[in-house]
Amino acid sequence: MDMKKRIHLELRNRTPSDVRELVLDNCRSVEGKIEGLTAEFVNLEFLSLINVGLISVSNLPKLAKLKKLELSDNRISGGLDVLAEKLPNLTHLNLSGNKLKDISTLEPLKKLENLKSLDLFNCEVTNLNDYRESVFKLLPQLTYLDGYDMEDREASDSDGEVDGEGVDDDEGEEEEDEDGEEEDFDEEDDDEEDEEEVEGEDDDDEVSGDEEDDEFGQDGEVEDEDEDEDEDEEAEAGKGQKRKREAEDEDDDEDDEDDD
Repeated sequence: MDMKKRIHLELRNRTPSDVRELVLDNCRSVEGKIEGLTAEFVNLEFLSLINVGLISVSNLPKLAKLKKLELSDNRISGGLDVLAEKLPNLTHLNLSGNKLKDISTLEPLKKLENLKSLDLFNCEVTNLNDYRESVFKLLPQLTYLDGYDMEDREASDSDGEVDGEGVDDDEGEEEEDEDGEEEDFDEEDDDEEDEEEVEGEDDDDEVSGDEEDDEFGQDGEVEDEDEDEDEDEEAEAGKGQKRKREAEDEDDDEDDEDDD
């Protein structure tokens, strides 16, 4: 895909002024030059043109807010004065894997007063004696060269990032929506757990009630048995008294006959 079509695709129905980050890696440049990128991208802060076959950056438009430029794995051998002219606020520049051979080709970068980080990995210039010392001397505004400062301390993650880099408003809203959905799921799970706990308590209450009913039932049976035994004893006692009265009556009748 050529660079013009890629830029149109990346816009995604936005206007150029809405774009803060533009990644055009691996598309095709025409005659090794930038094509389709205009000064309308007034709010662009991050531009990536990795492996697009660039020979020159002469067609680069003025991008006053651009802070980070990725130009690695191209065929750029010079002409860096355009960067100083068109990108006055550039802080991070990656020229790794290009055709830069001499320290002198970096001299135009002296005009980039805000440049903090420069990467030249896999460029021939890195093979020169005293390469690091020479670059730091040429560009005193630099803090990091190839990811390390003058004392060989590695750059922190925060030093390698542009404020707000890689986060468009639409993407931010999507992340918020995802977070909101996750929170909703968490709330639903909590509600389900609460319902399960309530049901568990109801089941416990029912079990307790059944146990109490069983106990009451057993007590009732015992009481019934006690009452039955009492009635039997009373009946036996009544029979005994009746037999005793009958015996006494017989004795009285015999006494009367003897008197006669």
